[in-house]
Amino acid sequence: MNTTMRSRKRSTNISLDAALVDEAKMLNINLSAALNSALEDVVRAERQARWRQENKAAIDAMNKFTAEHIIPGSSAALRVFK
Repeated sequence: MNTTMRSRKRSTNISLDAALVDEAKMLNINLSAALNSALEDVVRAERQARWRQENKAAIDAMNKFTAEHIIPGSSAALRVFK
């Protein structure tokens, strides 16, 4: 998700490995930015997984239809939905 769309920030308490936090600080890593970015990645992946699960029947039906109606000489690999 685009971080520029999210202007509001919320303070939160989290628990992290102390040694990892110390090393990140030593390396001048912005913890808030790094954690926000990582959380965006996890949220995006979870949304994609849920969408695929919610639409599994339709995807399977489309793949079956495509497999049954392949045009001779065409590449079947180009018509498989995932």
